[in-house]
Amino acid sequence: MSGAGEGGGESKSNAARNTIAAGAGCGCLFSPVVLGGGAVILIIICGFGVLLAPLIALILLFGGGGGGDGANEETANESLNILQGDGKGELDVSTVPTDLAEHIKKAGELCSAIGPIVIAAQIERESGFDAKAVGPNGEKGLSQLPPDIFEKYGKDDDDNDKTSATDAADSIMAQGRYLCELADQAQKMIDNGEVKKTDADGNLTSVLDLALAGYHVGMDKVRAAKGMPTADDAQGYVFSIRVQFAKYQGVGAPPSGATPGVTPSVPASLQPDEPTTSAT
Repeated sequence: MSGAGEGGGESKSNAARNTIAAGAGCGCLFSPVVLGGGAVILIIICGFGVLLAPLIALILLFGGGGGGDGANEETANESLNILQGDGKGELDVSTVPTDLAEHIKKAGELCSAIGPIVIAAQIERESGFDAKAVGPNGEKGLSQLPPDIFEKYGKDDDDNDKTSATDAADSIMAQGRYLCELADQAQKMIDNGEVKKTDADGNLTSVLDLALAGYHVGMDKVRAAKGMPTADDAQGYVFSIRVQFAKYQGVGAPPSGATPGVTPSVPASLQPDEPTTSAT
């Protein structure tokens, strides 16, 4: 049990854990909440389970140690703006494996609808930067494109005389081409009225969000829903990518697993409760 003098720290720790648990809820909402002492916590409720690593990073940004409350609040606001933005910020190359940085930047420049931080965040979501990853339906490589999609959009981008989903350049550039095609389809659907131009709150429909949803569940389901599908975890998929944007733009902790040898610093108060053992 903690003593009375530790009440403030315990309260923030519990709030952080509750924030993480809130990610398992339903709906798709996010809101900054100011706790006692000026700590800011982002409550995220979305039907995609607990996104532990990105939520911890956001919590660290908003209420973590270092800097005054004003500095933390400024970082929190910047992170939220990036999360809600168009994904076209400049990639911080230190947050991705060195050998992938140029491919990610190049893929992010293929069309105006996407950017390199979108590509990087999606790779983390799809494969965790594991070029040997294999999906349940034959998806391979960093970008986990279905075989028929890769066959259509994949090229020999690394000039090694073969086109392979397990080649980093081939996979990433195919991902970029496919996303651009999906974004083009999404824009046409908005223009011709197949998809609502605004959501229930009056916000303009995001071409990027529809493209990402199409990548995950297919554009036929986006068309049938006349916007963002509420089934098949489409909203959760899009949000799980957006929540990584700030880190790949250089705001906050580096994403876990992205840069070899670099992992986020997580305070003991946010670590899962596990029995401790002593080395002998």
